[in-house]
Amino acid sequence: MRLTTPRLVLREWLDADREPFAAMNADPAVMEHFPALMSRTDSDALVDRIEAHFDEHGYGLWAVEVGETGEFIGFTGLAIPRFEAHFTPAVEVGWRLRRPAWGRGLASEAARRVLAFWFQDLQRPEVVSFTALGNARSRAVMTRIGMTHDPADDFDHPLLPEDSPLRRHVLYRHTALGWATHGGTEDASPKIRR
Repeated sequence: MRLTTPRLVLREWLDADREPFAAMNADPAVMEHFPALMSRTDSDALVDRIEAHFDEHGYGLWAVEVGETGEFIGFTGLAIPRFEAHFTPAVEVGWRLRRPAWGRGLASEAARRVLAFWFQDLQRPEVVSFTALGNARSRAVMTRIGMTHDPADDFDHPLLPEDSPLRRHVLYRHTALGWATHGGTEDASPKIRR
């Protein structure tokens, strides 16, 4: 299954994606808000899990390429969190892009297309997204795609040590009603509920 946007193609993973994906996962800037850099073995294992998730659920984290050039720039898609928290079971929308792709609105563009698939094609009621408290870039994407943040939803990530500076996470939500009303546009209504 492929999803397209004006600038991007969200597609199945290719063997050729594994090398640039591993380089991306070893980039300290890209992985700043993750517990550690990934080795090539760990990066390849992640691709294997992504492919298995597609086989099992029919959706997952699509490889993203620039439509004009075919350049692999990362992933965007849907995943089921592998831990228990107050908001699980849930489906998460997420993204990870190479540094040269930052600052061009590509993560928001890809995420909006994924949300259209989730809410319009699959007609699902809700999706979440979460990240470390200090991850301003990802939080900005969540806001741009119309997700809402209630500080009461924030949580300590159970897979991170208690003394980890990344342990505190923010949770954002998007609903089918919110999508139908605003379509994930940049001018989507108030982003923060108090």
